[in-house]
Amino acid sequence: MNDVYILAIESSCDETSCSIVKNGCEDISTVVLSQIDIHKLYGGVVPEIASRMHIEVITKVIEEALFKSALTMSDIDAIAVTYAPGLLGSLLVGVTAAKTLAYVYNKPLIPVHHIAGHIYANNLVETMEFPLIALVVSGGHTELVYMKSDYDFKVIGSTLDDAVGEVYDKVARVLALPYPGGPKVDALARLGEDTYALPLPLDDSSYNFSFSGLKSAVINLKHKEEQRGNEIIKENLAASFQNRVIEIITKKTMHALKEYHCQNLIVAGGVAANRELREKLKELCLKERVTLKIPDLKYCTDNATMIGAAGYYAYKMGYHADLDLNAKANEVLK
Repeated sequence: MNDVYILAIESSCDETSCSIVKNGCEDISTVVLSQIDIHKLYGGVVPEIASRMHIEVITKVIEEALFKSALTMSDIDAIAVTYAPGLLGSLLVGVTAAKTLAYVYNKPLIPVHHIAGHIYANNLVETMEFPLIALVVSGGHTELVYMKSDYDFKVIGSTLDDAVGEVYDKVARVLALPYPGGPKVDALARLGEDTYALPLPLDDSSYNFSFSGLKSAVINLKHKEEQRGNEIIKENLAASFQNRVIEIITKKTMHALKEYHCQNLIVAGGVAANRELREKLKELCLKERVTLKIPDLKYCTDNATMIGAAGYYAYKMGYHADLDLNAKANEVLK
């Protein structure tokens, strides 16, 4: 069987990335250009700035990925690209670049859903085993996905408002922590104790999540304590907030594994790098004899390698797009 090389492009938010992936599991070369230092000035991603930065660097990123791989476009079997969901302007840059390459070099164009990419990042470490539950936690997504086989996605739960990574960043601003806030809150929480009375968000029998109420509770608690002249212990507030988030995420995830009779759990997305979440899931999965797989940290955040990994399976299954492929800011994984 001949090897399959996928050139993949990811530009859904503020990272411009291109990767060459072999057979859906081997990272031949990856280039990621982050805009964090720019958006840090504004306390978060500014969509208009992000899209302009993608335009400026997309060609250089693609050229560098090819150079690092020591391959040429004649070696590439298909072009994969994130087409949804994400910031529309940012997505359009990547989609346009991918369509141009597909047209000029007469290569199949493979549309990849961003969440599918996060899920298939796990194949870069070890081949996924089915059936499984995928927990996707990132700045834009909080979802539970059931999979019986490759590219068979059933979303069984999602966030009704703020994604978990988004609320981490918002709580970080309340605590006067710099952007990006997620890792800062995680580190601060490990120094504190759970001493503040915060609600457990959307503690029901569904697999959906809601974090806006918890975010509001943190804001209101801090405001009231300041009005009373009480000093907020930031480490403790961070610990109380993080404990609620991890408790509800792990509670619903473990329940889904039982209901769907799965012994395999994969975790994906930027928040998969959260140390407390990793430790709690390892503890629970060991207790329930569930096999837990989490990608390497470099594959948790947005990158084109995960798009190439997912694109390989889409390519093998014949999921091709025409050159009229368009970017979509919102689309459910299916």
